[in-house]
Amino acid sequence: MKKRILSVVGARPNFMKIAPFVQALRRRADRFEPLLVHTGQHYDREMSESFFQSLDIPAPDLHLGVGSGTHAEQVGRTMIEFEKVVRTVRPDWVVVVGDVNATCACSITAKKEGVRVAHIEAGLRSFDLGMPEEINRMVTDRLSDLLFTPDEISGGHLRREGVPEERIRFVGNIMIDTLDAHRARAEAMDLNAVVCDHAIDPAARGLASLPLRPGGFLVLTLHRPSNVDARGALEPLVRFLADEAAHNLPLVWTVHPRTRKQLEAFGLWDGLARHPRMLLLKPVDYHAMLKLNLEARVLLTDSGGLQEEACVLGTPCVTLRDNTERPITLVEHGGVSVLTGHDVDRVRRALAWGLSTPRKPFRPPLWDGRTADRIAAALTEEMPHAEARSTERPVGGR
Repeated sequence: MKKRILSVVGARPNFMKIAPFVQALRRRADRFEPLLVHTGQHYDREMSESFFQSLDIPAPDLHLGVGSGTHAEQVGRTMIEFEKVVRTVRPDWVVVVGDVNATCACSITAKKEGVRVAHIEAGLRSFDLGMPEEINRMVTDRLSDLLFTPDEISGGHLRREGVPEERIRFVGNIMIDTLDAHRARAEAMDLNAVVCDHAIDPAARGLASLPLRPGGFLVLTLHRPSNVDARGALEPLVRFLADEAAHNLPLVWTVHPRTRKQLEAFGLWDGLARHPRMLLLKPVDYHAMLKLNLEARVLLTDSGGLQEEACVLGTPCVTLRDNTERPITLVEHGGVSVLTGHDVDRVRRALAWGLSTPRKPFRPPLWDGRTADRIAAALTEEMPHAEARSTERPVGGR
């Protein structure tokens, strides 16, 4: 009998992780019946549809339409709507990815309904409970029946937390499956067309920095509350980027909506938009961002996923955070990333390091593009246990 696998995505960072897994299940149609739920935690129809199409993800079977709100509102609405789905679909497994609110909410709901949970990207820890994502990771890992880890450091975290060995599966980084599958397409893109097509203001003076050449520009992404919500953190960093960093090399900045809102509120936006060496872009799709990361001299970011991609691509990465749940990407573990937070002196030193450091691609063990197949194989191995438990599942959750 085919096993029904209910996979959950909640926000765009999930899309790159779920795509290879869904494709791996589709290649095993004799064993699995895959269903995909989009909670709509962060939902922009145009961006979501473009990601689904470009990454070859089938349209979601169900869309919960949770929308934005506080963390409690998102988790609560997701649990209410996802409970209805679980009771109707009655899956054998609920598979969650990453660390967004949907990941936590759906794992809680599944366990309350007696359904087994598998967590892709388990064991990541920043040890910073000020990050909502850290709480989501901890709760999800505590509840999961199978924990698929991206690296050996993550497995060590789980063991120290008392997770039984038989529940841990070291499978590698599923994000790299997507990178490897789409790298050639990104490499074939025209760099300057990417920038012009996504420019917030195509007539802005910053486009005078074109044409860009590979290795001849910086890339910036910035969105975390610790960096953008307080003027005392954001303004000094922006002043450094505009007054110093952009004078070394043109700076291409994909501007997150949250960040733009804060820049406007603090009176910083207009000056940046007129800067002759800064090119401000709208949020870009996966392939465009991969192209920028491929060709940048240095990446400055507070995104965990981009840290991982920079590691494999070899792009020196200034990580604008005080901690990271992905330490395998750091220089001390063989990677290409240096932690700086938003402290300008630390950012200045790290940028100087990045500008003087040659590209050095680094692939940790099992970051080989075959993680999704290992996950599917593990779920196949677990089928006898799932079958044994299926008779215990309460009808209607009672």
